[in-house]
Amino acid sequence: MESLIKYVQDEFVERKDLPQFAAGDTITVYYEIREGQKTRTQFYRGVVIQKRGSGSSQTFTIRKMSGTIGVERIFPLNLPAIQKIEVNKRGKVRRARIYYFRELTGKKARIKEANR
Repeated sequence: MESLIKYVQDEFVERKDLPQFAAGDTITVYYEIREGQKTRTQFYRGVVIQKRGSGSSQTFTIRKMSGTIGVERIFPLNLPAIQKIEVNKRGKVRRARIYYFRELTGKKARIKEANR
């Protein structure tokens, strides 16, 4: 059964050429929004908190600050509405999922830049 699911995912899910990114990186996701008959492109810029899953069911979580309130959004990696992803900064963190980042404010919430 698992091999059948893997086969369908490999054959029918489109793969996009997206850049490599990891937790701690600051990225901008450009995605398409449909409002009635019109479509427009909106972007979401923030820090990657985690990448989860494998294959076509892989997702990533981005956290941004909207004023003083933190907003998180989960994007499926193979979402057809995603037009492109830009990596703005590479972050140097020691964990794959930086949930501790949610409680940090001010200067403590800075992530050092990596030399990847």
